[in-house]
Amino acid sequence: MTGIDEALLFQPLCFAVLTVSDTRTEATDRSGDTLAGRIADAGHNVKARRIVKDEAGAVSAQVNAWAAQTDIDVILTTGGTGLTGRDVTVEALLPLFEKVMGGFSVLFHQMSSQTIGLATLQSRACAGILNGTFVFCLPGSTGAVTQAWDDILRDALDSRYRPTSLVDLIPRLKE
Repeated sequence: MTGIDEALLFQPLCFAVLTVSDTRTEATDRSGDTLAGRIADAGHNVKARRIVKDEAGAVSAQVNAWAAQTDIDVILTTGGTGLTGRDVTVEALLPLFEKVMGGFSVLFHQMSSQTIGLATLQSRACAGILNGTFVFCLPGSTGAVTQAWDDILRDALDSRYRPTSLVDLIPRLKE
């Protein structure tokens, strides 16, 4: 069986959401709001949320700080994954990853190409593991974060997903 096994116990995770943007504020951060809402709707907890400028040092410092906390299981970033000069999320975080989750990028682009076609080439969405914490770097558009959550992350981060979920790996990520 592939999918959610309702007979299994749901294990809520603790998330941190980082918006990377030179222009967004708490009032205008629709992508961060979308992620936080979907995380809560799925039964998980949003433990932390911040907005930082498109500056590599600020991005890496915040993600490192959250990854050092024992009460955060997953970090989602939104923004800074494009191709312009100010898009620095990937440069800030890829060198920090102990492991890169290449499959996330592949799945994201496959699904994204169904909705936005070749424009998916403009995204460098990626994921990895940092200090035993899953980190997913998503584009800044509300449509992209919605698709990433609804089509990939919601189920992959649900302990009831079978044949196996990413949650099953959490106790072993620091081995």
